[in-house]
Amino acid sequence: MPPAPEASAAGRGTAAPRRFNRKRRRMYALSGILLLVAVAVALVLGAFRDNLLFFYSPSDIQAKQVEPGTRLRVGGLVEAGSVIRGPGTNVAFTVSDGAKTLVIHYDGLLPDLFREGQGIVAEGRLEPDGTVTAEQVLAKHDETYMPPEVVDAMKRAGTWHGEGTPEGSHQKLLKTGSGDPS
Repeated sequence: MPPAPEASAAGRGTAAPRRFNRKRRRMYALSGILLLVAVAVALVLGAFRDNLLFFYSPSDIQAKQVEPGTRLRVGGLVEAGSVIRGPGTNVAFTVSDGAKTLVIHYDGLLPDLFREGQGIVAEGRLEPDGTVTAEQVLAKHDETYMPPEVVDAMKRAGTWHGEGTPEGSHQKLLKTGSGDPS
């Protein structure tokens, strides 16, 4: 027996809102997924930005006017006579790229290979007074190693001489031919 005309009209009347509800649910689900993806991308980019450290030489910091509070890596040669030890493990020293200098403050144990005339890379924050408060100090590995970033900075500053050791860091060692640089 065929359905009554009123029943078939009522059936068609409820089918349209069901289709509309189904489309609305799909739209909400898709919007929710897109929102979750956007939040995930924002979190990943935020974490990446916090872990991204740009390398600067002392000349770069002054020339590019780096904002105070910026996390960075700075490298150069520790200037002779610049290491000042404070109470406990506090130490301040000056690094140079041959053109400009920068004071670095560090509270911690320095690497065994840290000494004046050696190349270092310090990771930390630039302070408003133009100094760097380091969280980590890395020293070069041996007498012939120089971090590539430091070599590039010294080449830009015009203080890199040849393929070997930069001028001033181990010239006495090379001239005397002994292990004693004095």
